[in-house]
Amino acid sequence: MQDVAKRYGALAAVDGLTLGLERGGFTALLGGSGSGKTTALKMINGLVVADQGTVRVEGRELPAASGPELRRRIGYVFQEIGLFPHLTVAENIAVGPKLAGWGKAEIAARVEELLKLVALPADVGGRLPAALSGGQRQRVGVARALAARPGIMLMDEPFGALDPVTRDALGRDYRALHDQLGLTTVMVTHDVWEALLLADRIVVMAAGRAIADATPEELLAGHADERVRALMETPRRQAERVRALEGGRA
Repeated sequence: MQDVAKRYGALAAVDGLTLGLERGGFTALLGGSGSGKTTALKMINGLVVADQGTVRVEGRELPAASGPELRRRIGYVFQEIGLFPHLTVAENIAVGPKLAGWGKAEIAARVEELLKLVALPADVGGRLPAALSGGQRQRVGVARALAARPGIMLMDEPFGALDPVTRDALGRDYRALHDQLGLTTVMVTHDVWEALLLADRIVVMAAGRAIADATPEELLAGHADERVRALMETPRRQAERVRALEGGRA
């Protein structure tokens, strides 16, 4: 992304953003509501077209690339999951491969492989989404996004609606999948803990701009921008409060 901007009337959702993403990296876009994270994410797969600047994916400038063809090469997972309620889990996972023209046997084998990959029992494939827990539905969402073997995964607050235990487990499981499959992952989150524990690189956004771009270790060590320092202090303060509670009960 080079000097990219997107405006909605007088509002600049993204304002002069320049960002390069390395193949195989796990990048978190971190910031509060309205900081431009989701708009920036959607520009990567052409769901949002920039008003200015250029976006290139795998060397191809957008929107010159075909939208549907591009999106079949990029997995997308979001908080609401968006599973088709009238389709079984297996049919939901198969949507991308079917659109790509895969044969029935290849699709069936891929669905079976993906259910194992996201740690779901094989019999889940015949159920409707309504019969699953929130964590199971999110695992199906990840499986569906991976179905057509994309190299890039975009994730928009993927675990935000889950309870803390499920959220932590699914986050760790996805990070293991990212490493195992050699994916390039870009994850939008407002959760500092999630960004620190999952990502290799954190881009902190505010008012449509990147105000920090560094590793978790570098950001925790200190930053010139007061807003970034305040974000990084949040998990420290929370950890200190927990330690104080533990000390008080000793």
